[in-house]
Amino acid sequence: MLILAMDQGTHATRSLLFDEDGRLKASSFVEVSLWRHAPEIVEQDAEEIARSVEQVIREVLPDSAASGERISAGIATQRSSVVAWDRETGIPLAPMLSWQDLRAARQLEGLKQYEGQIKETTGLPLSPYYGASKLRWLLDHVPEVTQAQEEGRLALGPLASFLLSRLLDGDTFVVDHANASRTQLWDISRRDWSPWLLEVFGIPKEALPECKPISWEYGTIEGTEIKVTAVDGDQNAAVYALGRPSPGTAIVNLGTGAFILVPTGGDLIQHPRLLSSIIGSGPDWSEYTIEGTVNGAGAAISWARERWDIPDMVQNLPKWFEREQNPPVFINTVGGLGSPWWRSGPEPTLVGDGTRAQIAVAVAESVLFMLRANLDELRDIGVSVERIRVGGGLSQLDGLCQRLADLTGLPVHRPPEVEATGRGVAWLAAGCPENWPDPGAGDVFAPRANTSLQARYETFLKHVGPPG
Repeated sequence: MLILAMDQGTHATRSLLFDEDGRLKASSFVEVSLWRHAPEIVEQDAEEIARSVEQVIREVLPDSAASGERISAGIATQRSSVVAWDRETGIPLAPMLSWQDLRAARQLEGLKQYEGQIKETTGLPLSPYYGASKLRWLLDHVPEVTQAQEEGRLALGPLASFLLSRLLDGDTFVVDHANASRTQLWDISRRDWSPWLLEVFGIPKEALPECKPISWEYGTIEGTEIKVTAVDGDQNAAVYALGRPSPGTAIVNLGTGAFILVPTGGDLIQHPRLLSSIIGSGPDWSEYTIEGTVNGAGAAISWARERWDIPDMVQNLPKWFEREQNPPVFINTVGGLGSPWWRSGPEPTLVGDGTRAQIAVAVAESVLFMLRANLDELRDIGVSVERIRVGGGLSQLDGLCQRLADLTGLPVHRPPEVEATGRGVAWLAAGCPENWPDPGAGDVFAPRANTSLQARYETFLKHVGPPG
């Protein structure tokens, strides 16, 4: 048996082909466009993304298809990005609104009275990052969407649902639990759409896909015999990169955004300032995490590269981390402050002066400051965290991993294969096998005393203010 994993992220689409023991056999990668028309208006082309998924599948299949082996597939997608499309033609009716898109923030002001109840129902704070307000914006501002609704052919949903409708045989209109949860219309306890939230946001249920477990037989990829047996959110799937994680492990993914997830097994734990997320589910089981979110990780580096004209910033960060031990402090509110603050925050700014190299290191360090703040919130409610496992593109920076260990006082493990999302959804698609291999020892960064780093963290907290 072979397992095909598709990882559709903000900037790229990947496919990875594994054997049944979790060894990588082939891979493919294609970049996708992102348009930031204004700080609060961020869009992508759902049609381009669908084509990119089809392309990376084709590029890894020829040799495996000739072998005659059975292939199962898993799909992981960026969460909270939403699409409106025509059920009859499959064509998008508007640009896809990215998870980074904040244009609908104002319409949430009238829902402040429901904030506590929304958090309890969904596990998410009231925020324009999630899908509900974006879907409402599409209904209110795009005539093609309104017309499709009136004519009974409107489909609304997370990107995962759109991709399934395009990839699978038949008239497929479903979504997995993880991506449904990021619409902020999904009841995390009932594992289905919340009638109350649909009414609060004014979203027609008939336009939404049917909710299915993460591990489920979704259907067959058109033109093949490949069955899709798992669909998950990208960060959720990354938890399972090495199989089921050991207790006390915090999974940190450093991509466009940064996320820290601590699995809680079958226990759904609510926290007033952090997220409760579902990471795995079947017809009769669920697994959850407590999650912290940093909006600006790779996105902050891209912002800073343009702001201070540092075109070679990413390439030079490894040597700059070695050299710059006392950079200034960057107040990273790129995309707004995520958890545990949940506010836009002050304008991104630099506390102190520095060279371009020092500024670059300061921006990267700021991601660690926000991860540490989320970790402190977890510790405050008694969640045990003994180690950190990192993945994502920025985790390849040794200096960043070492300073994460220094700042948190925890050992940081970086597996050899840092693209955790594809490996995680492949494990789910393979049926959660016990013999899924560790890809190798990788690197372990042991914490060291770093008083100047701790002092910069305290400076960062003074400028952003207390959480909540």
